[in-house]
This record gives sequence, structure tokens and C-alpha cells, in this order.
Amino acid sequence: MHPKVNILGTHINSIHNQDLLDAFANVILDWRSRPKQYTTQVCITPTNSILAARKQPHVQAIYNAAEWVICDGVPVKWAAGFLGTPIVERITGLDLLPDLIQLAHEKNFTVFLLGASPGVGEQLKNKIESLYPNCKVTGVYVPPFMSVFTQEENQKMLEAVNQSNADILLVSLTAPKQDIWIAEHKHLLKVPLSIGIGGAFEVMAGLVPRAPKWMHGAGLEWLYRLIQEPKRMYRRYLIEAPLFIPLILRQKFSK
Repeated sequence: MHPKVNILGTHINSIHNQDLLDAFANVILDWRSRPKQYTTQVCITPTNSILAARKQPHVQAIYNAAEWVICDGVPVKWAAGFLGTPIVERITGLDLLPDLIQLAHEKNFTVFLLGASPGVGEQLKNKIESLYPNCKVTGVYVPPFMSVFTQEENQKMLEAVNQSNADILLVSLTAPKQDIWIAEHKHLLKVPLSIGIGGAFEVMAGLVPRAPKWMHGAGLEWLYRLIQEPKRMYRRYLIEAPLFIPLILRQKFSK
């Protein structure tokens, strides 16, 4: 088992990207030989997700019950090192999605795309199937925008996913909403692997540009996103994120 690191009460896996992909492949192949009672949940946790979990115990409980909780964010990786429990690799949703599709192409796995804005899933489906012919997208479903889905809408989503016989469910509903939805339906989802992938659909589909590579390494991808989408991102990066450092200091010195 790979170790988990406590960041403000949320336990995050310390794992290399390739080891994670190997683990995903094993989950799917094992399911094919013997279907399980519930899906394996993967949460990708940037700073704002950890802060949301700290404020909402039920969200933190979801993260801590998930099989995989991944470090998405330079501040999260920095905090782990500062606390004396370093995380070996930062794995963002933007990096993980193309790697997952490549894995599905190599292993003949199938994928279901749930969420994002209307038209995004179909455009991503077309791109995936043109570039990765062995990766079949067996379904796309875009629920209407709701802060909380109705029981009827939840049932539609479940039926669409389960009838697709997909190996990998990718959910793009923003975090932690996507993680809550997967957790609440974990025992009803007939799919081996369910991943809350965030806004990676739009980027891989070519609808939203990603920051230059030099900004990734410098930890400045957040600045690029803020400049691209100031109305949507200002609260996350300018109001919520600055709270993270003093909380990490408190965790460090409260020991």
C-alpha cells in the first residue's frame, strides 16, 4: 500500500503517476474477472477541495473513505513536505486525463463521460476516438445545472452510466460536487473505476487552453487560469487559497 499524508485532516496518497495507472488497470481487470459490489473512487484534491473538506466534515469523510485521493496542486505538495511527510508526485486532473485515455487505448478499456457543459463531452468523445481508436467512449451524459440533483436526475445519470458497461467513469462536475456524487452512488454504480476529473474535459477537447509548460513547473498554472477566467477563479485563488498557509502553519506547530 502507498502511504497517505494528512493535510488538514484529509489523507492524500503519496504515489507516482505510473504506479497509479498500473493500480487502475489492475482494478479494471480484477472487476472483469469478478465484479465488485461498489466502484473504486478516485478524488483529485487541489487546495480548495482540502479547504472545503475542512469546513464540511461529510466531505472530509468522503475523501478519507475514497480508495485514492490524489495531490493536485503545488501548495498541497509543498505543505506535505513542510509537515515532514513529503508526497512523491503532484498529479493534476489535466495530466491524468490524457494518461488515462492512453491507458484505455493500450488496454482496450471503455470510458463514460459525465458532466461538463453541453457539447463538451461530445467534442471530447470525437477527439478521443480519432486519436485513440482502441479507447471507446460508450456514453456521454450532461446533466442540467443544479446545485443539488433531483432524485429523478440522479436516476437518469445512473442508468446512463450503468447501461454503458464502461470500465472508467470520468465525472466533471467540479470538486467537491463530483466527489460527493460518486460517493453517494458508490454502491449503485456498475463501473470498476470512478474518477472526479474536474475541468480537464474542456482542456483535452481543445476548448480551453492550458498554461505553458514552464508555468506548470514554476507552480504558476493557477495564475494562468485566473487570468483566463477571472470571474470563476478569483474566489478560489484570491480568497480561499491564502487561508491555506496559516492553517498549515497551525497544523505544523500544534504538534
